[in-house]
Amino acid sequence: MTAVETGYAPPTPPGRPGPGGRRRLRWLTAATVAWAVLLAGLTWWSVRTDAPTVKEQRSLDQAGPVVDRAIGELTAAAGAAGVPALLPDRLERGCRITPMDDGATLERGVEVAIGGDDVRGVLRAIADRLPSGWRAGVSTLDGEPLLRADAGEFVTVEGRAGGPGRVLLTAATGCRPMGSGYRAPSADADAESAVLASALGRWGGATGPVQVLAAPCPGGGTARTARSEATVPADQPLAAAFGDGAAPVVDSADAYARPGDPAVLAQRAGERVRVAVTAACPA
Repeated sequence: MTAVETGYAPPTPPGRPGPGGRRRLRWLTAATVAWAVLLAGLTWWSVRTDAPTVKEQRSLDQAGPVVDRAIGELTAAAGAAGVPALLPDRLERGCRITPMDDGATLERGVEVAIGGDDVRGVLRAIADRLPSGWRAGVSTLDGEPLLRADAGEFVTVEGRAGGPGRVLLTAATGCRPMGSGYRAPSADADAESAVLASALGRWGGATGPVQVLAAPCPGGGTARTARSEATVPADQPLAAAFGDGAAPVVDSADAYARPGDPAVLAQRAGERVRVAVTAACPA
């Protein structure tokens, strides 16, 4: 048997760190965890306290009014190009801002019924009427015209074809912290609701709730849309429900759109007809 010298440490097997290596490994692991916790904490604090430099730092309750004002600008810009109507907002939760924080996105829209199919020309006309600071322009995406603009505070504005005889304009926040949440603007829409009820009454009344949507106008006042729907036999023309008024922009078996104060937009979907009566912002 071979004698082991006093004070001699046997060699460390290959692949296994010695006592010093194990201490360094533990130190590196602890430092990495501490750095990750510090970075997450700084991100959390920055999102809540720093001045906004990216959209994720301005909460939905702060960005929502910017979207609302953008929708008012869009109704004013679209009024001369066709018949606009406010669409219900879309608020979706669950997007991720950081690994520790989730958020929500808000999108509001305006649909515009147009005569003819010159979507690019309509979008260009709308872009020309938007505020110069928005830097609005029309490009091409996948062969289709696309309006893009910046409404400020990282709110993106887009416009595109929304189907035959339709243009869709939207203003969206992207993913934001919820903050205290989004509260849609409200307004009395008695005149618009009365026109809506009269039209739907000719078809037996509304088959769904009446929804009133609003947005502030750039020059003061409020844009308002009253929306609902009714069941209408396919052989009944849409125009007959709305009486006399301005010459319609669209008048077919499946759609009817008439400018005015208020403006009227009706679209058939199977046996249902969706009707929107709108007081738009002045152009």
